[in-house]
Amino acid sequence: MTWSIVARDPASGAFGICVATRAFAVGARVPHLASGVGAIATQANTNALYGTRGLRLLRAGVPAAEAVRLLTGADAGRAHRQLHIQDTAGGIAAHTGASCVAWCGHIVRDTFSVAGNMLAGPQVVEETARAYAANAALPFPRRLIAALKAGEAVGGDKRGKQSAALKICSTEEYADFDLRVDDHSEPLAELDRLEQVSRERFAYARLFSPRHDDPVGLTDFDEIARRIEALKAADRS
Repeated sequence: MTWSIVARDPASGAFGICVATRAFAVGARVPHLASGVGAIATQANTNALYGTRGLRLLRAGVPAAEAVRLLTGADAGRAHRQLHIQDTAGGIAAHTGASCVAWCGHIVRDTFSVAGNMLAGPQVVEETARAYAANAALPFPRRLIAALKAGEAVGGDKRGKQSAALKICSTEEYADFDLRVDDHSEPLAELDRLEQVSRERFAYARLFSPRHDDPVGLTDFDEIARRIEALKAADRS
């Protein structure tokens, strides 16, 4: 009852998932990702254990294709599940169960995958993939949202709209972005608005937060403000 894109930004190495559905709080169950490990979207008749167990497999060095085989092979409900995974080596694999609600299916490309079920038709995943590939110049968060919005424009979830989410992890154990719209008449439009609001301060200020390579970060508020304004000016140019 969902469609999603799982991708890795070639510029930064960040993993990202953007997802939308006509169901409540999609961000609570579908996206699972970890910096330097990989990304997993589990949907249709969602099995959140695919996310938690899948990340353990990826941390142990299991490739995406083998992780999909192991997760679905151990699940008697696999015919009702949809799953796509990307590992840190760039491997991508997907599963769409035979009993997922039509239209259902997935697309795998070199750096991303798109999967969906209970959609208006195959054009939803096709247009999502096309838009993601066509918008390589966009910053990663905006590129992911633009891809889902393109899929929505050609039908999206055939039941309607309710929730959406964007999650991105790059170098730290905490997420760069973890934006959720749990219940809204236009969830992707609201997700887009939240991403825009994040660029007022959050998206830039996080760059000066404590990190593994700098466990203190920048603490001078005036200097943080100056650097944020410089980054915003560069982003507008």
